[in-house]
Order: sequence, then C-alpha cells, then structure tokens
Amino acid sequence: MSGIVYLVGSGPGSLDLLTFRAREVIDSAEVILYDQLPGEEILATLPASAEKINCGKFGGSHTLKQDEIESLMIERAQQGKRVVRLKGGDPFVFGRGGEEMEVLREHNIAVEVVPGITSAIAVPECLGIPVTHRSHASQVTFLTGHEDPTKEESAIDWGWLARSPGTIVILMGVKNLGMITSSLIEHGMAAEKPVAIIEQGFRPDQRITIGSLSDITEKARANGVKPPAIIVIGGVVSLYRDGSEGAWSRSNTNQ
Repeated sequence: MSGIVYLVGSGPGSLDLLTFRAREVIDSAEVILYDQLPGEEILATLPASAEKINCGKFGGSHTLKQDEIESLMIERAQQGKRVVRLKGGDPFVFGRGGEEMEVLREHNIAVEVVPGITSAIAVPECLGIPVTHRSHASQVTFLTGHEDPTKEESAIDWGWLARSPGTIVILMGVKNLGMITSSLIEHGMAAEKPVAIIEQGFRPDQRITIGSLSDITEKARANGVKPPAIIVIGGVVSLYRDGSEGAWSRSNTNQ
C-alpha cells in the first residue's frame, strides 16, 4: 500500500484564512506533522482521531531535525496513511516544502501541495501596509533572513537589494536584523528608509514596531521584538497609521 502526503500551507495563523482545501485534507488526515507557526487557533482544530507529531522549532531548538521529519512522512505514507505536513504561510515560500516534495518523489510517494496565504503579504496587509503601491513600489522582493547555515557564502546580493526601488519583505530576519540593516546601508540604501516589524501577525498579541534602517535595530531591541515576525522595508511603510491593528485585526472585527 502507498498513502499520500499533503504539503499544506495554513496561512498567516488566522483560522478563517485557512483554505477550504486545507480544511478538507486536515480533517481527513490520519497523521499530521505540524510546526508551531500555524498557531494555537488552527492547531486546536486538528482532528482528535489523527496521530499528531510536533515538528516545531522553539528558541532555535528543533523538536525534530529535517531528515527525521522526512523519514516520518515516508514511513507513514508507506503504511498507506493520509499524511498532512502542516506549515505556516505557504509551504513553498521559505517553508522547505520544495525539499520535502523532492524527497517524497524519490520514494515514489504521491504528493499534493495545498497552497496557503503567505504571511509575507497578509501580515503587512492586515495593518494597512500594501507590499506594492503605484506611488511607492512597483516591485517587491521576498527575502529569507536565515539562509542555510551550511552555505559557504550568502546567495543574497546586498548591492542589488540596496539599489532596488521597491519593497523588501523579510521572513525569519529578527535574529539577523542588525546585519541586514547595516548591509543595506553599507551598500547605499538611504538610512532613513522606513521599516516596519510586525510580530505575531493575526494573533491576539500582534504588535508593530516602526522605524528607519538607521534606528530599527535599536528600537527592536528596546521593544523586545521576537520571532515570528515580518520585516517590511520601503516607502509603503509610510501608509501605516496608528490604530490600524484595531481596524484590521480579525480578533477585533469578530467581536
């Protein structure tokens, strides 16, 4: 027998932004390997009948290593099980879903990818910060702030990014924020370029820190900014208005 693995994006963390297809495959799953990024609201709705395996990363410590996660998916699928690999955002946007798909294909295991709303767009959007805007940005660049540590050198072209006229959105960048901002300034980006850091998007403890390239690292340290967070750099940040979180937050609109 051979089962199937669904690589499922759960979106930015709000239950009502989970897609119909994601809900369908989660509810019919026999095994669910989940990260912490989907959030408690979604994780609380996982079916009681399913075997649930925590694969999350907490404070830099992995519950399971990537190869262990892949081995579990393969093992359960080869037992004929319907397996869901549940991720935050979209499984192919800095989520290692592409790597997992390759491994599963190598073992001749059926794979279906269920796209999710990426937090790179949705989290700024919920605070009234569009990643593109005709007056501010005609392009947007998505960037990981945490590259593969085994790489001999960075794949990021800081010179090109610093000259980019559009919006830069960084995921997993809190730890390396100082390096990111100093690299952009050193390569010519204006120190006064607006920056927003949005923590815990779509969750009750969501908050935003606003600054510029020159002072955002200091402000983040003073505010105790912690991951998960989205960093937005560019003129679109100027569209944010105090109180937007009250107007856009799902937790408020449903009250």
